[in-house]
Amino acid sequence: MDGTLLIGRSSFPYFALVAFEVGGILRLLFLLLATPLAGLLYYYISESAGIRVLIFATFAGMKVSSIESVARAVLPKFYSSDLHPETWRVFSSCGRKCVLTANPRIMVEASLKEYLGADLVIGTEIATFKGRATGLVASPGILVGKNKADALRKAFGNTAPEIGLGDRKTDFPFMELCKESYVVPSKPEVVPVSLDKLPKPIVFHDGRLVHKLSPLMALLTILWIPVGFILACLRIAAGALLPMPLVYYAFWALGVRVNVKGTPPPPPKKSIGQSGVLFICSHRTLLDPIFLSTALGRPIPAVTYSLSRLSEIISPIKTVRLSRDRIKDANMIKKLLEEGDLVICPEGTTCREPFLLRFSSLFAELTDQLVPVAMSNRMSMFHGTTARGWKGMDPFYFFMNPSPAYEVTFLNKLPEDLTCSAGKSSHDVANYIQRMIAATLSYECTNFTRKDKYRALAGNDGTVVDKPKTKLAAKKVMGC
Repeated sequence: MDGTLLIGRSSFPYFALVAFEVGGILRLLFLLLATPLAGLLYYYISESAGIRVLIFATFAGMKVSSIESVARAVLPKFYSSDLHPETWRVFSSCGRKCVLTANPRIMVEASLKEYLGADLVIGTEIATFKGRATGLVASPGILVGKNKADALRKAFGNTAPEIGLGDRKTDFPFMELCKESYVVPSKPEVVPVSLDKLPKPIVFHDGRLVHKLSPLMALLTILWIPVGFILACLRIAAGALLPMPLVYYAFWALGVRVNVKGTPPPPPKKSIGQSGVLFICSHRTLLDPIFLSTALGRPIPAVTYSLSRLSEIISPIKTVRLSRDRIKDANMIKKLLEEGDLVICPEGTTCREPFLLRFSSLFAELTDQLVPVAMSNRMSMFHGTTARGWKGMDPFYFFMNPSPAYEVTFLNKLPEDLTCSAGKSSHDVANYIQRMIAATLSYECTNFTRKDKYRALAGNDGTVVDKPKTKLAAKKVMGC
């Protein structure tokens, strides 16, 4: 993999991703402290010994299920973003494809098979005990040199593969078993394969880190997290405690950029019985309704499907939980619109990539006062969403970025002749608004749903189980 199928010759960034996503900052620190020893052994003593140190520092004590979860939900995005164009041209044109790697098989197999079209993955096997990795390596050890050649013989028998690709001397033993062998030269300046050329698009991915971590970036990330957390608390406090007209300026003073485009509608005039408008937003993070309110300079209640209790507490706007009962939800939304404006994200969950998930059509049946809003954001260090982790930390991770940014684009209010009152079906209205927002953001429309996302990333259908309310909670309209 490293240096052949991938441009990068170091596997440290991927071990660092697993360390951080499963073990947090302390595990990442442990891996970073072990890296000088791993490098010394790798380059001057034994390639195998250096990799053993990385495996131990990363995996020791981890649940095997957690490693598999990160390998399935986090790593494919990063592996797919570093494909060597020349290797990929040869690899993708072959019929049966096999990858031999010194990396732990558990870490790479999901990415290679599901997204890159590999038929067979042969890698280093880690030792486990009662569902946890011991940090040691199972027989026959690290797959380098002779071990790679032996693994290839075992997999193919007397049949010689047509083409063998490698990038270092320890690859020569297995390359000699192939009919044709080619060495991939080290060219760090090579441009990776664009993601649109992959056999399967990566619509969903998880994990907190935006970029791969080199040892230097890992050190900077570890040093930044305590500072970033304090900064995030200040930013959240400003949003929660200050009047909404002042939040926009407070965010700018604290390094959060909010760019507003388009012309938002004025507040409804309750004195003449005017009902509120329903803002239809694309969904990037759970902070979308808050940044919409920031752009408008007034709090807009939000209808939510899934929100943690901590996020409820620190939210500066009213959040109302959907019950997933269509009739009950419809009546609730109608009542809220009588009181004023309302915001809803009909995708039902967030999506990080330039795709829009299928829009629920319920909102189109309830009002003709529809204003589409295209939301986009920028994060340089941490993602403000998760499918596998604790959602209560989502706003903190977003605001821990040095200078996060949101762009709120108000589109024109939907003409009456394109609403349900003019005879259009609710599905037609929802699909039309989805296309409008996608065209504004240069995104692609999909039919994927919340269930598709959670099945891909978390192994469940994303259903939120209702928790019994306490007497205190029963007195408040709260979202989950």
